[in-house]
Amino acid sequence: MIETAPILFFDSGVGGLSVVAPTRALLPDAPIVYAADSAGFPYGTRSEAEIAARVPALLGRLVERYRPRLVVIACNTASTIALAAVRAALDVGVVGTVPAIKPAAAMSRSRVIGVLGTAATVRQPYVDDLAARFASDCTVLRHGSAALVEIAEAKLAGTPPDPAALARELDGLFAQPRGAAIDVIVNACTHFPLLEAELAAVAPDGVRFVDGGPGIARRIVHLTEGQAWPAQADDVLVFTRLSDAERRLAAGLGFAGVEAL
Repeated sequence: MIETAPILFFDSGVGGLSVVAPTRALLPDAPIVYAADSAGFPYGTRSEAEIAARVPALLGRLVERYRPRLVVIACNTASTIALAAVRAALDVGVVGTVPAIKPAAAMSRSRVIGVLGTAATVRQPYVDDLAARFASDCTVLRHGSAALVEIAEAKLAGTPPDPAALARELDGLFAQPRGAAIDVIVNACTHFPLLEAELAAVAPDGVRFVDGGPGIARRIVHLTEGQAWPAQADDVLVFTRLSDAERRLAAGLGFAGVEAL
């Protein structure tokens, strides 16, 4: 393995930074290429067929250009729909992102869990399977929110989230039958941990949030154990559409380079 080979993180937008952060904490010397499919954003409102065709094709191009040691699909929607196809298409290890239902069930005392993701993620049979396997004694309520994805992107671009807008999105869970009993919410979109402090501030007292970021970071460490890292490497931010909006967003994210695919 060439020590300068990066870890490639992929998402529709900048939500995957919630996976980069715990990975960076454990692997501070790892070079990172972060790819945001800005031309396809947001995935949560696209059809399964679109995502299943788009994601493997884009990742094939990214792997050819950057030759990563590992690919991380830091997007729940892309993972639940296209992970198997990506693994079949690429000759490199691929780590996916799935809703953290298992740890949520372990944390819940009320046995009522909320799954907050995109509409495309929460309707996937994969979520049914996770609930059946790890939370069979729980009521698992779901809500798909496109608005929270936009709010998270806007936050990183410098616009503070509106608490009333966040509360409206959480009401999509709490207003359901048994919703008042929710004590753990799974942030099942990588954008949503970027809003965790703000969401917690408008949620009922005692509600906790959990996401898959730390677990994914530990998996990355395991898969790269024993590999050499460069003494110094510059991280790269890649957009599939590089307009003024993406340049403004990139300006505050601290990447050494910004490129277009």
